[in-house]
Amino acid sequence: MTPETAPAQGSSAIVAPPHGRTAALLTLTFGTFVVGTGEFSIMGMLPEFATSLGLSPADAGYAITAYALGVVVGAPLITILGARLSRRELLLLLLLLFCFGNILSIVMPSPGLVEVARFITGLPHGALFGISALVAASMVERSRRGWAVGRILSGIAIATLIGAPFSTFAADHMGWRVAYLMIAILGFVVFLGVWRYIPADRPNRSNSPLREVTALNNAQVLLTLLTAAIGFGGMFAIYTYLTSVLQDVTQVPEWLVMVFMVIWGLGMLAGANVGAWIVDRNLDLAAILALAGSVAAMVVFPVLLHNTVGLMLDVFLIPAFVNALGPALQTRLMDFAGDAQTLAASLNHSAFNIANALGASLGSQLLAWHYGYGSLGMGGALLSLGGLGVYLLAVAILRKRGISEVREPIS
Repeated sequence: MTPETAPAQGSSAIVAPPHGRTAALLTLTFGTFVVGTGEFSIMGMLPEFATSLGLSPADAGYAITAYALGVVVGAPLITILGARLSRRELLLLLLLLFCFGNILSIVMPSPGLVEVARFITGLPHGALFGISALVAASMVERSRRGWAVGRILSGIAIATLIGAPFSTFAADHMGWRVAYLMIAILGFVVFLGVWRYIPADRPNRSNSPLREVTALNNAQVLLTLLTAAIGFGGMFAIYTYLTSVLQDVTQVPEWLVMVFMVIWGLGMLAGANVGAWIVDRNLDLAAILALAGSVAAMVVFPVLLHNTVGLMLDVFLIPAFVNALGPALQTRLMDFAGDAQTLAASLNHSAFNIANALGASLGSQLLAWHYGYGSLGMGGALLSLGGLGVYLLAVAILRKRGISEVREPIS
């Protein structure tokens, strides 16, 4: 394989789900919603979680770190080990592991063992999202892959909008263990949905883990993953401390903090869908607009800290621009990953979690240096700008070789 491989032209055969494409896509979207809820719910239930285990909020945060580490480690590891399985088979196994991890979180008696359980729960995360996107794309013509991927990834935004707040409510009234039990039950519902509605593709029993790894010898894949690892970080630099900003700087009433969180979730949902629409017309334009727009939205963040209405608009635009990047990068990986489709798609979500850690760490460091909450916007803008620089480098390398991303006409 050459270091840069041109996107394949033409459409591959479209896979027909046994009970229709709509049911299959809804199943996959519900799956990303449930797994996304499992990831984000801990942030809202952290006070009850910490109290129940006799921990400080800071120490309880290690459960979040453990989950993120599970995502980063699990995406490549599980994908490589499952190289000879069909995508449907792998999805079913990953969902069982997700359910098992959540149940394990419930029954573990000590904080350390709970963290181990959260690490296990995070292992299937990246592969679940990546394979779901690939399965969705296989059910539509090439010119509509962005739409299909955006629809699947919108489940993550819906998780921040509905799933995580509901989990917080359940944890506050019934305990965090009940909340995780509900997530595990929903995970099993997704398992049944995949069993019934997702097409049974033919596994490649001759495939090898080594082939999956060596197929990643592609500069465009690596640059796309690096774009994700940096470019998504700015959003998390701000989101991690948004509640503190609203309470300590903007000084909005407590009920309005929840309104801001809902607006943030709506921005994520809008970004995933609008970004997907642009991807099906011009993939490079979608990625560049997402990153450049997020730079602009984050630069004005410090100016709007004392303007409630203006900050509301910015809290919508920041996640909208950044989340619009998701369908573009996921679709781009499909174009360039060659024989490593599953691994590359899974690694995209590992990169997303690296961005999460990078953004949160940068925000923490800026505040530790006493630059104030306004610096979160500038730090986030620098990360988006870095992601934009990496993406433009990837495009420049292609153009130097006379290669461009081709979109087929929308039928």
